[in-house]
Amino acid sequence: MPVAEKKSIAKAGPPPSDNSALTRVTGLFVRTRDFLKDVRSEMRKVVTPTRAEARATTTVVIVTVFAFAAFFYVVDSGLDWVLRSLLHALSSAQ
Repeated sequence: MPVAEKKSIAKAGPPPSDNSALTRVTGLFVRTRDFLKDVRSEMRKVVTPTRAEARATTTVVIVTVFAFAAFFYVVDSGLDWVLRSLLHALSSAQ
Protein backbone atom coordinates (compact mmCIF):
# COMPACT_ATOMS: atom_id res chain seq x y z
CA MET A 1 0.00 0.00 0.00
CA PRO A 2 1.48 3.38 -1.00
CA VAL A 3 2.30 5.90 1.66
CA ALA A 4 0.23 9.08 1.51
CA GLU A 5 2.31 12.14 0.76
CA LYS A 6 1.87 15.32 2.73
CA LYS A 7 1.28 18.42 0.69
CA SER A 8 2.08 21.79 2.14
CA ILE A 9 1.14 25.23 0.91
CA ALA A 10 4.01 27.68 0.60
CA LYS A 11 3.31 31.20 1.75
CA ALA A 12 4.84 34.08 -0.15
CA GLY A 13 6.64 36.85 1.69
CA PRO A 14 7.35 37.44 5.34
CA PRO A 15 4.61 37.13 7.90
CA PRO A 16 2.63 40.32 8.38
CA SER A 17 3.73 42.51 11.26
CA ASP A 18 2.37 45.60 12.94
CA ASN A 19 4.66 47.93 10.92
CA SER A 20 4.00 46.36 7.49
CA ALA A 21 2.62 49.64 6.08
CA LEU A 22 5.81 51.44 7.08
CA THR A 23 7.90 48.64 5.55
CA ARG A 24 5.98 48.85 2.27
CA VAL A 25 6.43 52.63 2.06
CA THR A 26 10.15 52.53 2.81
CA GLY A 27 10.52 49.59 0.41
CA LEU A 28 8.87 51.68 -2.29
CA PHE A 29 11.35 54.50 -1.72
CA VAL A 30 14.31 52.10 -1.77
CA ARG A 31 13.13 50.47 -5.01
CA THR A 32 12.52 53.88 -6.59
CA ARG A 33 15.97 55.10 -5.54
CA ASP A 34 17.62 51.96 -6.93
CA PHE A 35 15.68 52.29 -10.18
CA LEU A 36 16.74 55.92 -10.62
CA LYS A 37 20.38 54.99 -9.92
CA ASP A 38 20.18 52.32 -12.61
CA VAL A 39 18.61 54.78 -15.06
CA ARG A 40 21.38 57.29 -14.39
CA SER A 41 24.12 54.70 -14.91
CA GLU A 42 22.53 53.52 -18.17
CA MET A 43 22.10 57.08 -19.43
CA ARG A 44 25.85 57.63 -18.96
CA LYS A 45 26.40 54.86 -21.53
CA VAL A 46 24.28 56.58 -24.20
CA VAL A 47 26.30 58.04 -27.07
CA THR A 48 24.89 60.68 -29.42
CA PRO A 49 25.60 59.81 -33.07
CA THR A 50 27.78 62.11 -35.13
CA ARG A 51 26.32 64.15 -37.97
CA ALA A 52 27.78 61.74 -40.53
CA GLU A 53 26.31 58.69 -38.75
CA ALA A 54 22.89 60.33 -38.56
CA ARG A 55 23.02 61.23 -42.27
CA ALA A 56 24.08 57.70 -43.22
CA THR A 57 21.32 55.98 -41.25
CA THR A 58 18.73 58.46 -42.55
CA THR A 59 19.82 57.72 -46.11
CA VAL A 60 19.51 53.98 -45.51
CA VAL A 61 16.00 54.42 -44.10
CA ILE A 62 14.82 56.59 -47.01
CA VAL A 63 16.26 54.23 -49.64
CA THR A 64 14.71 51.22 -47.88
CA VAL A 65 11.30 52.89 -47.72
CA PHE A 66 11.37 53.65 -51.46
CA ALA A 67 12.55 50.11 -52.26
CA PHE A 68 9.70 48.57 -50.27
CA ALA A 69 7.21 51.00 -51.83
CA ALA A 70 8.35 49.97 -55.31
CA PHE A 71 8.19 46.28 -54.39
CA PHE A 72 4.66 46.55 -53.01
CA TYR A 73 3.56 48.60 -56.04
CA VAL A 74 4.79 45.87 -58.38
CA VAL A 75 3.18 43.09 -56.32
CA ASP A 76 -0.09 45.02 -56.02
CA SER A 77 -0.17 45.76 -59.75
CA GLY A 78 0.51 42.11 -60.55
CA LEU A 79 -2.24 40.86 -58.26
CA ASP A 80 -4.62 43.49 -59.66
CA TRP A 81 -3.91 42.30 -63.22
CA VAL A 82 -4.36 38.62 -62.25
CA LEU A 83 -7.66 39.26 -60.47
CA ARG A 84 -9.03 41.45 -63.29
CA SER A 85 -8.09 38.79 -65.85
CA LEU A 86 -9.69 36.07 -63.74
CA LEU A 87 -12.90 38.04 -63.22
CA HIS A 88 -13.06 38.93 -66.90
CA ALA A 89 -12.58 35.28 -67.89
CA LEU A 90 -15.24 34.12 -65.42
CA SER A 91 -17.77 36.75 -66.47
CA SER A 92 -17.38 36.04 -70.19
CA ALA A 93 -17.71 32.27 -69.64
CA GLN A 94 -21.37 32.64 -68.68
